[in-house]
Amino acid sequence: MTQQDFLTTCDPAAAIPPATATRQRYKLTLAYDGTAFHGWQKQVTLDGQPLRTVAGTVEDTLRRVLRQPISLVGASRTDAGVHAVGQTAHFNADTTIPTERLATAINSRLPQDVEVVSAEPAPTTFDAISDAASKQYRYRIHNTTRRPLAIRHTVWHCWIPLDTTAMAAAAARIVGTHDFEGFAAASHGRATTVRTVLRCEIERHDPELHIVVEGTGFLYNMVRIIAGTLIEVGRGHFQPNRIDQILATCDRRQAGPTLPPTGLCLEWIKY
Repeated sequence: MTQQDFLTTCDPAAAIPPATATRQRYKLTLAYDGTAFHGWQKQVTLDGQPLRTVAGTVEDTLRRVLRQPISLVGASRTDAGVHAVGQTAHFNADTTIPTERLATAINSRLPQDVEVVSAEPAPTTFDAISDAASKQYRYRIHNTTRRPLAIRHTVWHCWIPLDTTAMAAAAARIVGTHDFEGFAAASHGRATTVRTVLRCEIERHDPELHIVVEGTGFLYNMVRIIAGTLIEVGRGHFQPNRIDQILATCDRRQAGPTLPPTGLCLEWIKY
């Protein structure tokens, strides 16, 4: 095997034949294990050092693969420790890499905890943020006395039996257009806290319990606070109509705890 053959086998980007580069907007669908990331959004420490984030990691990889400056725009700013199987982002680039080989070329340089699921050309007007119609999150609860050792980074462990009927009744009250300030962290930073939840359901996948929430947009920690509130209903600490009280008062103190990020996953974004 020649040196070039070896490089081609190990690095798909090295096998790309010459072509004419054209400026194009691309849409990426991404999956990642958020355990070792400080969330999606690029961040720096107090002394200016970059933190390891999903956006920063993918953007740096795109620069190396495409050999040009890249500005990556993500649809959802997932928090530190939150996972995704259907995050969406866009960027512009001039590249000779055929679109059908772009995902493979990028993945050859990415670390093991993030993956480009697909890469496709998009209209120049496509915007991963503003064009999103809805997105769905899933919070996974390992609801048994046994510890979930093998999957502990992707579920939250609750060993207390939960009343799923009461939780489902409470979840149904969340659906609709409401002021969700009572379900948001104080530092949400949004001008308006009115959001529309299209779906909020409880699913049993023994030994797991899943809280599935679809909405047109979410506030900071909103899904994790909804999950924590529904857990309190399931434990019998709250009645299902507690949801109405939280929505009416917009009082964060009336809601449940913010559950850890480990159980939360961004499943998909619709356009």
